[in-house]
Amino acid sequence: MNIKKRFIVALIATAAANMQILAQMLPYQNPNLSSSERADDLIGRLTLEEKSKLMMDQSPAIKRLGIPEFHWWNEALHGVGRNGTATVFPITMCMAASWNDALLQDVFTAVSDEARAKNQEAKKSGKLKRYQCLSFWTPNINIFRDPRWGRGQETYGEDPYLTSKMGLAVVRGLQGPENSKYRKLLACAKHFAVHSGPEWNRHSFDVQQLPARDLWETYLPAFKTLVQEGNVAEVMCAYQRIDGEPCCGNNRFEHQILREEWGYKGLITSDCWAIRDFYDKGCHEVSKDAAEASATAVRAGTDLECGSAYKALPEAVKRGEITEKELDKSLKKLIMARIELGDFDNDSLVEWTRIPSSVVACKKHKQMALDMARQGTVLLKNNGLLPLDKDAKIVVMGPNANDAEMMWGNYNGTPTATMTILDGIHNYQPEARFIRGCGHTRNSDSLRVSDIIYAVRDADIVVFAGGISPRLEGEEMKVNEVGFKGGDRTDIELPKIQRQLLAALHAAGKKVVLVNCSGSAVALEPETSSCDAILQAWYGGEQGGTAVAEILFGDVNPSGKLPVTFYKNTQQLPDFEEYKMAGRTYRYMKEQPLFSFGYGLSYTSFEFGTPKYNAKKGVVTVEVANTGKRDGDEVVQVYIKRIADTEGPNKTLKAFKRVSLKAGEKKVISIDFKRGNFEGWDPEHNVMRVVAGKYQMMVGNSSRDCDLKTIEVKVK
Repeated sequence: MNIKKRFIVALIATAAANMQILAQMLPYQNPNLSSSERADDLIGRLTLEEKSKLMMDQSPAIKRLGIPEFHWWNEALHGVGRNGTATVFPITMCMAASWNDALLQDVFTAVSDEARAKNQEAKKSGKLKRYQCLSFWTPNINIFRDPRWGRGQETYGEDPYLTSKMGLAVVRGLQGPENSKYRKLLACAKHFAVHSGPEWNRHSFDVQQLPARDLWETYLPAFKTLVQEGNVAEVMCAYQRIDGEPCCGNNRFEHQILREEWGYKGLITSDCWAIRDFYDKGCHEVSKDAAEASATAVRAGTDLECGSAYKALPEAVKRGEITEKELDKSLKKLIMARIELGDFDNDSLVEWTRIPSSVVACKKHKQMALDMARQGTVLLKNNGLLPLDKDAKIVVMGPNANDAEMMWGNYNGTPTATMTILDGIHNYQPEARFIRGCGHTRNSDSLRVSDIIYAVRDADIVVFAGGISPRLEGEEMKVNEVGFKGGDRTDIELPKIQRQLLAALHAAGKKVVLVNCSGSAVALEPETSSCDAILQAWYGGEQGGTAVAEILFGDVNPSGKLPVTFYKNTQQLPDFEEYKMAGRTYRYMKEQPLFSFGYGLSYTSFEFGTPKYNAKKGVVTVEVANTGKRDGDEVVQVYIKRIADTEGPNKTLKAFKRVSLKAGEKKVISIDFKRGNFEGWDPEHNVMRVVAGKYQMMVGNSSRDCDLKTIEVKVK
């Protein structure tokens, strides 16, 4: 038999063997059937008790049917979290400050590579644990309306459009290409809806009488974008109530808005133990027990529970509070999602299982973490002191200078190594002295201010790495310090001990650079007088210290832009528990803030020409010139305001583009701006739509009026 004939015979034999295998498979095991067909078949084989178990985040194996164990709760806020070694990228607020959604998608493609590789390692070990599977509860796309909220560091800032663009990049990076046979991971848009603190009362709080405009124009757009443009696999409902109904049992939001109006086909998961809040004393207390609460949640649309209340679903069925058919409807979404991941199929069929373990914390990913920290660090003030003279006598001071864990943020992984701010500076000046000076909120070193001033008497410059810490702000924390409560802040000023020390250094004639580390805005009004330069470094991830030092010494030109407003003081803020947008963020503030949304300085200078808008082509063009002596990046920002809409926002971001210009270079920048970009709230018809009429179009490099060139355009 010649080679060709042998090859044909082998092909026929292989095909026959495959057909025999398929013939022996039950329908839910057959990879050639649709996920819907497979799910329907499997559901018909499950008992009621098995169904309820598969609707909880820790879903056990159903051994008699060959269904593997699965854990829905996994974290990837800014890198694979709570699962051992991983690349730790800067916190999301820092990544939002890059205004670079293309780089962000690359970051989360790297994150999903590491997640898949780590999942394969866990599977090979024979024991899966929480945080080791393929459903990731990120991104957090809540609108950060108030800087006192400790979890704001997990978001992409205060603006609906920026949040939408960044959230979309995260989903695409995590879930992989839409045309792949199997999803790479499941992403989750959270927390739906109207959620941004306070932490201490979230299990009982009721958002009431929220204006329709605020709901549809501020709180919901990012969710709609991720559902309709990102095909996000999961949506997580929030803890609080809206108009008396818990979010995880809210028929209006889960069924009417999410499913009927937006056409969402994916699954809804509860936040952790949110269903328990339905009946626990002192919480919402809208249900009498776990069975009633679980039935209410499932009927409203919450398919999956993080917690244990859904153990009572069989009892709810027996009591007639919900039918088994209604459970099947929710369960089908969960099973289809797992099938689409390849969770029921042989690894050889799933391309993502072949990602090697060597990608975890690899050199390429570390470089990406550094690039993002560079682009997300924001220069807020510079009187000419920066970049630093590399020969200057420098003392490094402050509670965040030598703190590796601060760099990691929250919901983090564990890096192989961390570059602290002190480490970064020592790479440039090994002889730079370190004096801690003070803690975050108190003088923990028992040093008098006079002693500190004497210790730095010979220094030319003090680099003070201060601010706050993830140990002070975050999710439901027990913090007993002035200015902090339950993970939130009660005021947004720099802690008193740091403010006093900075003022004393200034009074002693020292030149001071404040490197502020925080998850969001800190009121730094006195520091604009006591400090010669202010650099907002956030929690910069494992490479953050290198990025800070590179910027301080001028090897990297700062280019970050604020994704949140930096207020002058706490008094500029409305009541923390008030969800109405009046007086909040750059869109509704009447007073001047300290540093505006979109603001950020450079070591070079840029000039903008008068923008032009071509409605037929759907394009905004503007000439941007680098008029300084250094190459640099600028972010072109496009805002609009409908002139007749006197009750609407001051202005609203609707497009942006990050551009690189060499010293002396000019470019005409083109940004897509279709008719749909003019969408806003129509108070006459109570709906989001494009309203014909005259608009102001403002183009520049921050939301400040003085940084914008304005033209009038007409929309038909």
